[in-house]
Amino acid sequence: MSTSQTNTPIFIGVDLGGTRSKAALVGAAGELIHEAIIEAEEPGSELMRANMIETLRALIADERAANRVSAIGIGVPGLVNRKTNRIELLPNQPELSQVDFATEVEKETGLPVILDNDANAAAYGELQAGAARGHKDVFFVYLGPGIGAGLIINGQIYRGAEGFAGEFGHMTIDPEGIECACGNIGCLETIASGPNIVRRTRERLYRDRTSSLSRLALPRDREFTAEDIARAAREGDEMAQVMMERTGMFLGIALAAVINLLNVEMVVMGGGVMEAGDLILKPTIKETRRRAFPPSFGSCEVVIAELGHSAGLVGAALLARDHIAK
Repeated sequence: MSTSQTNTPIFIGVDLGGTRSKAALVGAAGELIHEAIIEAEEPGSELMRANMIETLRALIADERAANRVSAIGIGVPGLVNRKTNRIELLPNQPELSQVDFATEVEKETGLPVILDNDANAAAYGELQAGAARGHKDVFFVYLGPGIGAGLIINGQIYRGAEGFAGEFGHMTIDPEGIECACGNIGCLETIASGPNIVRRTRERLYRDRTSSLSRLALPRDREFTAEDIARAAREGDEMAQVMMERTGMFLGIALAAVINLLNVEMVVMGGGVMEAGDLILKPTIKETRRRAFPPSFGSCEVVIAELGHSAGLVGAALLARDHIAK
C-alpha cells in the first residue's frame, strides 16, 4: 500500500433500517470497501444500539480501515434536525427520538457522527458517486418500504428551515384513497411504496387468479414483496406489468408537479421498487411528460439510480466526510 493510500481517510456510512441495518467502510471518493449487516429483533431497542456499536467498532478496527476511519454518517428513515443533530421523528423506532443518538455513538466510538435523512444521504451518494455526477439541480426519489426524496439545489442538499424537507411520499395524490401511516388520506406512499404495491396487487389477485403472482400469495415461508412483483414483471407476467405501469402513472403525476415547481435538471429514481427497471421507469416518464410543462420536462432527464442499495451508505459516509472538512 502506498503512502498516499495509507494517509487517505476512510469513512463509515450507516443506513438505519428496522430489524436490519447496514454499515460500510467507504473511501473518500465514494468507493465501497466493506459492508456489514446489523441485525436486531426490536428496532430502536438498546440491543439494536448495542449491536450497532459493536459493528461500528469492528469496522473501525478492520484491517482494511488501517486506522484511517475519520467520521461516521448515519442515514435515518425519519426527520432529522440538522441544527441539533438529533432525530425529531422516527415513527418505526420512536425510542431513538428520545435519546441523543449521535452523541451516544460518538462517545462509544470516539469519532464525530453526523445524522441526516436517509433519502438525503442516498441523494448525496448519487450526486457524488452515482447517476447525478456533474449535475447541480437534482431530485432523488427513494421507492422502498416508504417513499422519500432528497433535493439537491446548486450542488447542495436542500433541507428546509429545520431540516425536514423532502417528504415527497406524503404528497396527496388520491384524496379519496386510504389512510396513510402519517394520518393523512391518499398520500403517494399509500400507492407507490413497496408494501402498498403488494397490497394493491393482493387486492387484484382476489379478482384474477390467472397471474403467476398467485403462487406468491400462497402460504409460504415469507410474504411476497414489491421486489418479487418487479421480478415477475421482468419475466413477462402481465398482471405484474400492469401493477408497475399503474404505479408509474401515479409517480409521474407527482413528479410532473415537482418538475413544474422546481425545474430540476435530473430526477433519479432509486430503491427496491426500481428493480422493475424500464417497466416502471417508462410509464413514469410517459405520465410525467404528459403532465409537466414541455420546456421544463424537456430540460429534465429521468433516470434510474446507479448505486442501488449502496446509495444511502455511500451518501451518509460522504456527508460525514464533508462535515468534518468544514
